[in-house]
Amino acid sequence: MKKLLLGNEAIARGVYEAGATVSSAYPGTPSTEISEYLATYPEIDAEWAPNEKVALEVAIGASYGGARSACAMKHVGLNVAADPLFTAAYTGVNGGLVIFVADDPGMHSSQNEQDTRLVAKAAKIPVLEPADSEECLSYTKEAFKLSEQFDTPVIVRLTTRVAHSQGLVEVGERETYERKPYVKDPGKYVMMPAMAQKRHVIVEKHFTEMAVLAETTIFNRIEAADSDIGVITSGISHQYAKEAFGEVNYLKIGLVHPLPTELIRTFAASVKTLYVIEELEPFIEDHCVRIGVHVAGKAMLPIIGEYSARLLRERIFGDTWEKQNTLTETAPGRPPVMCAGCPHRGLFFILKKLKLTVTGDIGCYTLASLPPLETLDTCVCMGASIGVSHGMEKAMGKDAMRKTVAVIGDSTFMHSGITGLINVVYNKGTSTTIILDNSITGMTGHQENPTTGRTLKGEKTKQVDLVKLCQAIGIDRVRVVDPFNLEETEKAVREEIAAEEPSVIITQRPCALLKTATFKGQLKINKEKCRNCKACKRIGCPAIVDRGDHMEMNIALCVGCHLCKNLCKFDAMEKVGE
Repeated sequence: MKKLLLGNEAIARGVYEAGATVSSAYPGTPSTEISEYLATYPEIDAEWAPNEKVALEVAIGASYGGARSACAMKHVGLNVAADPLFTAAYTGVNGGLVIFVADDPGMHSSQNEQDTRLVAKAAKIPVLEPADSEECLSYTKEAFKLSEQFDTPVIVRLTTRVAHSQGLVEVGERETYERKPYVKDPGKYVMMPAMAQKRHVIVEKHFTEMAVLAETTIFNRIEAADSDIGVITSGISHQYAKEAFGEVNYLKIGLVHPLPTELIRTFAASVKTLYVIEELEPFIEDHCVRIGVHVAGKAMLPIIGEYSARLLRERIFGDTWEKQNTLTETAPGRPPVMCAGCPHRGLFFILKKLKLTVTGDIGCYTLASLPPLETLDTCVCMGASIGVSHGMEKAMGKDAMRKTVAVIGDSTFMHSGITGLINVVYNKGTSTTIILDNSITGMTGHQENPTTGRTLKGEKTKQVDLVKLCQAIGIDRVRVVDPFNLEETEKAVREEIAAEEPSVIITQRPCALLKTATFKGQLKINKEKCRNCKACKRIGCPAIVDRGDHMEMNIALCVGCHLCKNLCKFDAMEKVGE
């Protein structure tokens, strides 16, 4: 039976059909939906972990226990999981272990544009790269077999377009997979130096065997045509290339690490002109150069951003394109903004008012770096805000820290902020950390986390108490405020940055898009009372419209948080219906 599935949905279906029973992940666009779809299968124990490192460790443990297991993350999540990843290549597996990593060429929702193939190469882990939803399913099932055949974790690399595009997929039945018995074997699973040295030899042996497999595997295929042009490509780039080049010869690489050598040489000998089309790093191209095959690639094509058929036609064939349906007027810009009613808005208004240096983190609140709030000074990676703030204190002195705070979301704090806060206490820092508790993992689409009291499958579970947690690690000054109460929030920030010890402020109010969020009622602006002072614009709410000579409320967007009402000195904000 054929179904129209997203790439991520097809991945989940492949995990199901392969007979896997355990999945652990941390949400991160563009990989998030894999786990959300996996959670719909009762046969699979799917969970959200606090971070990618823990998620991979859970999947590794399930593999040791004899089950087929899966782990999903985005490319920067693989950095967090790198420690267990590199060692898992040495220990190998028992049940098949497949790691799904979604890269983000073009950085649609990421802080960098790294290429997972390079990490996998360093870790000595094979990589499969599907080009569409059909291959997402079939490659996933084969990846589990490859994992068990060569005693290694396997990475399936996705990109945004593959993960989030739909395609027809032939779905099948679930395989009956019997869990393999666990046998105590310290020489395989305990990676102290004496054991690890022996396991490294095995890793190299298996990789040599996989390199032989790469020459004949069904993952790598030649699509021949009556043409002197040849194209080596993989993943979504194969789709772009076929649209741009048309009927030429293709060597489609599905097993991108290790790469074939003789297959590439044979293909190259059959054509006069040879191109390598791949997004991001010249991974395949560098391999071709090393084996003495001349190709055209990054000399013409960018190492930055997403490709498209149009880009290939422009860069390789010099095609130009006429703009169709040219607008006579320029459309206004629509920069990303925090939602109307966002609980973070009040806090950042106060931080800007106090002219504080703000070390930021990964989450919706990163948007506070943009006008009109323009509050964030730094944003490095998940959990970095607290360590960066502490480092600034070490460099600039405690007096400077009276004007500095770290901000971090509740899910991000669970992910990798706790250790940073412990470091502040342990090393006698005095910085203030503000945890923005909006009761959900917001930016990736409302996933549960350890602070919400519910699992990935929606089951009730223990809920982390942020106040008690902070107190347990040595923070004596912990206070909870409502960020919509500007007076209370400002008072808390002023007092805590003045303290001569580390402190935590928890701003607690649910995300505006949650069903549990409650508001006081939509507002309208009384034009007779409005003095056009534009004070209400300073919070950056998208519902407030500047008409030049007067301010206006977009009722379609206003949720009734009344934050703007607290700022209006002329009482021009009135509830709709009054």
